[in-house]
Amino acid sequence: MRPRTLLAFALGLVLLVTGCGDPGKNPGKAAAQPSASAAPASTPTPSPSPKPRPSRTTPPPKPKLRPVPKKLPAGLHRRSGSPGVALTFDDGPDPRYTPQILAQLRAARVTATFCVVGRQARRYPQLVAQIVREGHQLCNHSWHHDVDLGRRPLAEIRADLERTNRAIRAAAPGAPITWFRQPGGRWTAEELTVARQLGLRPLHWSVDPQDWDHPPAKTIIKRVESATHHGSVVLMHDAGGDRTQTMAACRHLIPDLKRRYGIVRLR
Repeated sequence: MRPRTLLAFALGLVLLVTGCGDPGKNPGKAAAQPSASAAPASTPTPSPSPKPRPSRTTPPPKPKLRPVPKKLPAGLHRRSGSPGVALTFDDGPDPRYTPQILAQLRAARVTATFCVVGRQARRYPQLVAQIVREGHQLCNHSWHHDVDLGRRPLAEIRADLERTNRAIRAAAPGAPITWFRQPGGRWTAEELTVARQLGLRPLHWSVDPQDWDHPPAKTIIKRVESATHHGSVVLMHDAGGDRTQTMAACRHLIPDLKRRYGIVRLR
């Protein structure tokens, strides 16, 4: 072997033994490696997945109301059924005014018809019981005085009247409920059908002094006296707002109508 060749061989052997030729021992690569004491890279926190929204079902469309009748249907009771005058009081009972009307009727020794609202009957059952106990008639006047009741589906009309009957009977068990009066007088043929199916006779009126609009007592008296005849059915209110003027008017009207026509029960 030549001297140069021998020298090169010896140098390669030295490099191999010391590891300087191992790529894994390369100081540059080693420096690039992270040290054990280095803080680990922060891992991003995954954002919470959105909660699923509850499924919303679209409510069924409300049934359209039937149009308001242009005229009153046939078959409504607008007469007392005798030469005497029938007094009717709507929208009660009311603890402020119903006892006052009952006291005036008791003093005159006459009876009237009370068209009670179911919600009021449930709230003041003792007044319904007193009405019956003192010999007056009961009339179903719907659950909460829905003036559009007659324009609603037949099932809704029936449910309303039946609910009102239950409230009345809970307050006065066994008391007959003979009549039904539509709130506001906006009668429909469908309403008449349901009322008759429930054994209720449709009660309207022939004299309306519009005391629901709170006119003075003198105006109420004048309107009643000018429109009343033998057999009239007079509409007034013992609830549904301030009825102070109605109470004052009745103190004159009840004895006056009794003297002129007689006050009778509906037939």
